[in-house]
Amino acid sequence: MTEMIWNVLHTVKDPEIDSISIVDLGMVNRVSVEGDMISIELLPTFMGCPALDIIKANVLKACKEQLGTEAVNVAFVYDPPWTSSRLTEEGRESLKEFGIAPPPKDFTGVEDWKIHCPYCDSPYTSMENLFGPTACRSILYCKQCKNPFEAMKPISTMM
Repeated sequence: MTEMIWNVLHTVKDPEIDSISIVDLGMVNRVSVEGDMISIELLPTFMGCPALDIIKANVLKACKEQLGTEAVNVAFVYDPPWTSSRLTEEGRESLKEFGIAPPPKDFTGVEDWKIHCPYCDSPYTSMENLFGPTACRSILYCKQCKNPFEAMKPISTMM
């Protein structure tokens, strides 16, 4: 049953980046089943993320449609905190396909944030604005292919 739930959660996409699932984004902390009740713990990527209600509703809807059950409890937990290291390899590729540069895999500080263009993989990029359309993204410019793009900000417990 747990594997079926994980498969369902793979179909729930981030509302702002529809190429990546909440599983590949690393938001799913725990899935458990007790009797008929499914419990799903999710980690918000940012404390003030405005999409949490939408994500919760999408998880409940997917479980109802794909598993035929409404006995689902979705809770957001903050321990452990979400970090960008939770992104799966598939998630990192999905971000690139969407035009967002993924954060570094092993982020230990701002000096490690080397951003390559998601379109041409050039390291010749410049930060245009640290604050992008959402709290978790920044706006950059590629000096090689001349495209503007976004980068997901690295989040680490080391900061």
